[in-house]
Amino acid sequence: MFRNYLIITLRTLAHNKVYSAINVIGLSIGLAAAMLIMLYTKDEVSYDQFHANNPHIYRITSKSITPEGVERPDGNTGHFQGPKFSAGVPEIRSFVRYKADRRDIKKGTEIKSYESFVADSSFFSIFSFPLKSGNPTMALKDPQSVVISEKMAEQHFGTTDALGKTLFVKDSFGDGSQFGPYTVTGITKNCPQNSSIKFDVLFPNVVSKEEIESNENWFNIFQNTFVVLQPNADLKKVEATMNRIYLADAKESIKRMAEKYGEKNKVVYALQPFTDMHLSKELPAQNGLQDSSNPMFSYILSGIALFILLIACINFVNLTVARSLKRAKEIGVRKVVGGGRVQLILQFLGESFMLCFAAFTLSLALVQLTLPIFNDLSNKALSFTYLLDFTLIMGFVGLFIITGLLAGFYPALVLSNYSPVQTLYSRFKLSGKNYLQKGLVIIQFSLASFLIIATLTIYSQFNYLTHKDLGYNDKNIITIDKSRMSRNEAKLLKEELLKHPAIVDAAPKNGGSWGTVAKVNGETQQNFAYETVDATYFPMLQIPIIKGRNFSPDFPSDSTKAVLVNETFVKKAGWKKPLGQTVDFWYNEGEKYTVIGVVKDHHFESLNAEIQPQLFTMKPGNLYGKVFLKIKPGTETAALGHLEKTYKKLFPISPYEYKFMDEENIKRYEAEAKWKQIMLFGAILTIFISCIGLFGLATLSAERRTKEIGIRKVLGASVASITALLSGDFLKLVSFSFIFAFPAAYYAIKEWLQNYPYRIDISAWTFVIAAALSILIAFFTVSFQSVRAAMSNPVKSLKSE
Repeated sequence: MFRNYLIITLRTLAHNKVYSAINVIGLSIGLAAAMLIMLYTKDEVSYDQFHANNPHIYRITSKSITPEGVERPDGNTGHFQGPKFSAGVPEIRSFVRYKADRRDIKKGTEIKSYESFVADSSFFSIFSFPLKSGNPTMALKDPQSVVISEKMAEQHFGTTDALGKTLFVKDSFGDGSQFGPYTVTGITKNCPQNSSIKFDVLFPNVVSKEEIESNENWFNIFQNTFVVLQPNADLKKVEATMNRIYLADAKESIKRMAEKYGEKNKVVYALQPFTDMHLSKELPAQNGLQDSSNPMFSYILSGIALFILLIACINFVNLTVARSLKRAKEIGVRKVVGGGRVQLILQFLGESFMLCFAAFTLSLALVQLTLPIFNDLSNKALSFTYLLDFTLIMGFVGLFIITGLLAGFYPALVLSNYSPVQTLYSRFKLSGKNYLQKGLVIIQFSLASFLIIATLTIYSQFNYLTHKDLGYNDKNIITIDKSRMSRNEAKLLKEELLKHPAIVDAAPKNGGSWGTVAKVNGETQQNFAYETVDATYFPMLQIPIIKGRNFSPDFPSDSTKAVLVNETFVKKAGWKKPLGQTVDFWYNEGEKYTVIGVVKDHHFESLNAEIQPQLFTMKPGNLYGKVFLKIKPGTETAALGHLEKTYKKLFPISPYEYKFMDEENIKRYEAEAKWKQIMLFGAILTIFISCIGLFGLATLSAERRTKEIGIRKVLGASVASITALLSGDFLKLVSFSFIFAFPAAYYAIKEWLQNYPYRIDISAWTFVIAAALSILIAFFTVSFQSVRAAMSNPVKSLKSE
């Protein structure tokens, strides 16, 4: 029996090549999309699961609570939390502190800056990063030791057999001009792709005696602290004990902080499971922890894959049911000769699974082919070998079975229920008005229209983010980093750079993001971004000063007595007349400044964050960290050549790297750029699958109405009127789909745009364009077959009458 079913199935599929191809192609694309998303989701949920101490590893977190009840969670800690909690909480077995760093490493005469990390010697006993060579318990004991990855060893020494070799690393303290020897005490395998901790260079954590003795280090938070709990530990009890230890040990420090800084916030410590960090929105992986993600990405991608697979299954159901008239006599004959309904259902399900198997095989090839593109879109490094995972294989088998049943069960029930008398006497026709078929077409184009609207919105928002006026001119601006740059060094660098005609101006600024607090209006405290600049900074970047004046060499006291603030600072302070107001850094004796100018608000951070209060100073004690250079358009090569030569002459032991400011600003929106591409691909695939299904339905509709078309042509109907007749029903269904697509899309994009403080308005044109695109695509898909049917010779269609 099985052999008979197989032969009939193969013959049926071979006899109907077009419909078989449509079903296989549609299903394979849907299955490939689902497989890729399963790979993505599997990678997301597998982050950090490989450590042997899981699930007992936790990160110490804190929550600062203001007197008004505002909570500010933070995943960072200081020096004290790890050792003091570990000593006082019996359930804590061990701890490790880990943070990001950056070190300059010398190789011959070449100096490069490397992203590095610092950790306690317990690092390898807590985390499962196997050493290829070296002793894991001793690797980070010596302050002058370093552990490197196979990749770093190969890159720096040309071999992975680098144990005992020496790295020359710039001293982080003192004048920063010396390179000290660090012995390689361990070589690790390259960190797994699905790890929040990824390092190539790892240094020991060295804590000075002064830092250990200063009890105010309870309030300096700059690193991650992880602990390993006993297997039977009560998490709530451990957290309560931690907070009791903090309140007892830091009691005097809390009192001094309140007296000195007016600090009245309450701090509460908690523990976050290590495996929760990767997908946490409130306490993400940061400060040396990498690849923090948002579970929303998985939801959106899974939704797109589900849409595509659902549309492919709808195609299968629609085409199978639509083709049922052609198989009516076959079914009638089978029933007359004794074929039961169960046998017919098994046959049609067999055909469904045969098609699904072909589609599944093709989808594996598609996954292999498109995986590099998908990795680029999703910022992953997924491998086809992931498919060999047992859980994933079971997932794919389940997907295959569900798809086969979903696509074939309903058609099997419908086809096996035909009356043999009606089918054999050609009196059979599909009952009702094909509401299911029409409903499925509406669902298809509702999903397609939804994705078109979402794609248009993401494109518009990305365009807005990358073209909005930032409040300064970032064109033809080059930036270079130089840490701990003194006033004299900045002055000398600027003088040397301006000797070349291609360089118009240069302005130094502090590196990184500085923030502090000061008093305004007497006792009112205000937090703000703290910027150190010189007098050329604002004119060079064309940042307007809307009140007062800029810093000026004509006023020597500007560097010690004057500051500029932005508009947001003025609003937060509640000043009506900002000029002449005082900003009091009360914790530094005698440090008070007078506001001499107000700078127009500008986006010194990405447009994903609101503009914050900003204060600008020329305080002599503050060091610079970067330099902005304005160059003449079209002189990039000459300007960069002079810049590199000058920089290396003045700072021979500092790494040299330049960036174009406008390019760096665009890079801030890489996530939006990726989602723009993902949504575009999703929309294209959805539309493509919908259209091939619509094409198949239009073809079958034309075949069923062949004689009707012949009669209409004989009676004088034009090609245009017949085309309109055949296309009209489908276009009505597409138009009807907007009733469902538009409200759902409006709600979804409205919620998505709430994530952006600066965003586009939802435009009616987005929906109009989406509707027009859907109708045009559907029209061209259907009209191709409709025109062909309308132009056929009526004699051929009527000669059998």
